[in-house]
Amino acid sequence: IFFRSNTLIERFDASFGVLLIVALGGAFYLPGVAPREYMDSENVTVKVNSMKSTETAIPYDYYSIMVCRPDASSKKIRAEAENMGEILWGDSIKPSRYYMSMQKPITCAKVCTTKPKPENVEKKTRISKGLKRLKRRIDDEYRGHLILDNLPVSEVYIWEGSEKGLYYRRGYPLGTPGNKSSPTLVNNHLSFTVKIHKPEGLPGWRIVGFEVVPYSIDSARIDTDCSPDQEFDAEKYPPQTVIASPPSQATKSISWSYSLMWSEDKEVAWSSRWDHYLKSSDASAANIHWFAIMNSLMIVLCLSAMVAMILLRALHKDFNRYNNPENEDEAQNETGWKVVHADVFRDPPYPGLLACYVGTGSQLLGMAVVTLGFACFGFLSPARRGSLMTAMLVLYALCGSVGGFVAAVMAKMFHEQSWATILMTGVWLPGKVFVVFFCLNLMLWAKQAANAVPFFMLLGLIALWFFVSIPLVFFGAAVGYKQDAIAPPQSVSQIPRFIPEQKWHMKPAVMVLSAGAVPFGAAFIELYFILSSLWLNKFYYVFGFFAIVFAILIVTCAEISIVLVYFQLCYEDYRWWWRAFVYAGSSGLYLFLYSLQYLASTLNMTSVASITLYLSYMLVLSYGLFVVTGTVGFLSSLFFVRYIYSALKVD
Repeated sequence: IFFRSNTLIERFDASFGVLLIVALGGAFYLPGVAPREYMDSENVTVKVNSMKSTETAIPYDYYSIMVCRPDASSKKIRAEAENMGEILWGDSIKPSRYYMSMQKPITCAKVCTTKPKPENVEKKTRISKGLKRLKRRIDDEYRGHLILDNLPVSEVYIWEGSEKGLYYRRGYPLGTPGNKSSPTLVNNHLSFTVKIHKPEGLPGWRIVGFEVVPYSIDSARIDTDCSPDQEFDAEKYPPQTVIASPPSQATKSISWSYSLMWSEDKEVAWSSRWDHYLKSSDASAANIHWFAIMNSLMIVLCLSAMVAMILLRALHKDFNRYNNPENEDEAQNETGWKVVHADVFRDPPYPGLLACYVGTGSQLLGMAVVTLGFACFGFLSPARRGSLMTAMLVLYALCGSVGGFVAAVMAKMFHEQSWATILMTGVWLPGKVFVVFFCLNLMLWAKQAANAVPFFMLLGLIALWFFVSIPLVFFGAAVGYKQDAIAPPQSVSQIPRFIPEQKWHMKPAVMVLSAGAVPFGAAFIELYFILSSLWLNKFYYVFGFFAIVFAILIVTCAEISIVLVYFQLCYEDYRWWWRAFVYAGSSGLYLFLYSLQYLASTLNMTSVASITLYLSYMLVLSYGLFVVTGTVGFLSSLFFVRYIYSALKVD
């Protein structure tokens, strides 16, 4: 089923999908479920999802506050079957108390009345914990999330930007935050509009839209005026306040209600019902997104052409000078990269660790490429909740054989053929990430967050690591160790050559900092959209763009590492192994610095727990980018160095 291309971004994805196979999916949308037709008066199930806030980045269960529960006598409501990605993302889908029947409107229906439990109060202040929690959730700007036929409920606004249209924002605010002059208000009445479409040649209706307008209505007026048999104007009633302290003035009860209207939409078909949600992911920046990507692409293409011309001309001149037997002066006064031919392939310090890093980076790179391919073809669309995260975890484990193979080949080249190196490849990066993840999960457990991973799911992650990933790493290493060792094209001298004093601009710190800025500069604009998806609860679906940016990043990392290694060798510094890795890998440092700027300028996080969660996850992402880009830079530099020295004639 094709995704209709109506915006500039979508037309860009569709055109580049013809040219780039990896970007094909930008023009497709493969839904996560099959369409379903509902007959008149048939029950339509409404489900609730976790409440989320961009102020805290910590999701909570919908029923953690004082709302109507499906079964008032049940203390715990079981969630639907969740995949690993849904739990990590904080989705907890459960049944609700909202009842709907196809084509049957509801003017107003009271759901229930909730009251603070007398026994659930703070001992010293006697303040109701339930009211205090509800007020805190509203003041932290949490949004409730409902699901109907796999569509999320959304508020609809009229966008007045350069491209006028409807703007969909997922969820609805739990209420209006209070301040010193006005109390906190709770949105206890939801006015739903369900859009339906009549498919040709089929009986029944398909749901193509789920919209909501929240209202705050005094509970006493809901108790008296809310009835399916009479008109109900939600805008004419006073609001419902939430007062937790002092206890003598605290809110006694809150009544909850909803209304429902059905609207036929003849233009939007089931296959394109997600268009509004996806187009609204960042409506104000669509043109900026497009022109920024094209600008980065043109800059990198020009840079690639310039680098290729400089290196080809310089290397051609060097080869003519070094390999000319009639040039006796050159033979007597060798300078540049030729003089270190007997040292350039000397084993680096900590060769086992370097082999581990390159193997781990290859595993991450394989996971990223395959995941991006599936995402481009639409298999990881937003309709498949948690599928992206689940795919990344499973594919990382399955790519263990790639990491083991590369690590074994590198270790054998460094004369470090050891199974300890292979074991380190399997546990080095996952071990660090697991320690950070486990500490954060303890904090989320303490806060009873919805994305706190349960104990048995944690055991499942450990099992995936130890019984799938690590065995595949050893399997790949066994194949790699059977390969012939990569022999250096030049022999290595017994005594290391003296390295002359380097100029200031050739110092490692200066070169590393300058190297990381280039690939980061080519891709940092796209990072804004990715971070907005991660932390501002927005959809990210332009995987065609991401594929192009990822390709730009890979090419830039390879180019900058080759150029700086060449300059380093020209200055007779042959310690290039680790630096080739760190040159491109330093883009991870810039990612973390950018995440700090994003936190200060875009996010409004104030709690210690939220900031700790954000910085920890961004540190893990930055470290992962360091390993991937460093691997690309190292392998590119290895190929380049072997190429130039294999073409060099040495007496």
